[in-house]
Amino acid sequence: MSSHGFVWRAAGFSLRFRPQALLANLWLLLALVLAAVLSLGLGSHAIAPGTVLAWLSLGDIGWTPSVILGQLRAPRLALAMLSGAMLALAGGLTQHVTRNGLADPSLIGVKAGAALCIVALILAFPAAPLGLRPVIGLAGGLAAGLAVGFLARGTSPLTFVMIGFGLSWCLSSVLVVLLTSADIRSLQRVMLWLAGSLEGADWPGVQLASLILIVASAIILSLARHAELDDIGAEKAATLGVRQAWLRSLCLCAVVLLVAGAVSVVGGLGFVGLIAPHLARLLPRQSLRSRLVSAMLIGALLVLSADLAGAMLFLPIRLPVGIPLAMIGAPMLILLLWLRRNRI
Repeated sequence: MSSHGFVWRAAGFSLRFRPQALLANLWLLLALVLAAVLSLGLGSHAIAPGTVLAWLSLGDIGWTPSVILGQLRAPRLALAMLSGAMLALAGGLTQHVTRNGLADPSLIGVKAGAALCIVALILAFPAAPLGLRPVIGLAGGLAAGLAVGFLARGTSPLTFVMIGFGLSWCLSSVLVVLLTSADIRSLQRVMLWLAGSLEGADWPGVQLASLILIVASAIILSLARHAELDDIGAEKAATLGVRQAWLRSLCLCAVVLLVAGAVSVVGGLGFVGLIAPHLARLLPRQSLRSRLVSAMLIGALLVLSADLAGAMLFLPIRLPVGIPLAMIGAPMLILLLWLRRNRI
C-alpha cells in the first residue's frame, strides 16, 4: 500500500487500486442498486419496496407481482442498465483514442449504420421477429464502422472523426428518405424505436446485450494499459511493445460491437456516450481502466434514471426512455461543456 494506492498481483497479472477511485465507484454502484430497487417498485402498478426485496430474495410474493417484476420490469431494468453501460464504455474509449472530448460513438457512423438497417427491416418486413433486429443491426453497424476504418486508415484522430461524421450524415440522409416513403402506421412504430425505447425488453434481448458487454469490456479493459501507454507518443509506445495500428483496430471493433448492440436492442439513445465519460472525469484521479468502469456505472444510472422519470412524469403513460434522457442530457451536456470549456 502506498500513497498511490495498492497493487494486487496474481499469476503474473496485476491491478492497481486507488482508494479514492475505488470508493467513488462503490458509491456509484450503491446508487445504481438503490435506483434499480426503486425502478422495480414504481409504475402504473406500484409495488412496495419490501415486496421487491422479497422477490429479489426469491420469496413468495404472489402471482401478479411476480409476473410484473419478472416478465415486465426486470428485463426492462436490466436492458436499461446494460445499454447505458455499453454506450458509456464506447464513448469513453472513443474519446480516449481520438483524444477528443467531443467525440461520440455515433459520430463514427456505427449508430447510423445499425439504425438504417433496422429501420429498413421494420419497413420492408413488419412481421419479422424481434430477435432478427440485433443481427441486422450488428451487421449494419459493423459495415459502417469498417467503412470508416478503411477510409480513415493512416490518418489523424481528428480526420477519423470527421470521416465518421460525414458517413453518419450520409446514412442519416438515406434513413430520412426511407421514413418519408413509409406509411403512417409503420412510421409511428419506427419513430418510437428511433427515439429510444425499452418497450420490447425481454430476457433474450438482455442475454444478447449481456454477452456483447462482457466480450467488448473484456477486450477494452485488457487493452486499457496499452491505450494509456499510447498517450506518450507513437515512437515511445512502440519501444514499450505497443502496436498502435493493432491497438486502434481492436478498439474500433469493440466500439462497433458495443454501439451496434445497444442500438439494436433499445434504439437510438443519445447523450449517454458523450456525457458519462465527462462525468467520470469529475471523480478522483483514476487510471483509464477505472475511469471506464466509472463511466459504465454512470451510463447505466443515466438510462435507468431517464426510464424512471419517463414512468413517473405522465402516469399512466410511459414515455420512451430517449425523451427524458434528452431532457436530462441536453442541459447536463451544456453545463459540462461550459465547465470544461478550456480542457476539451
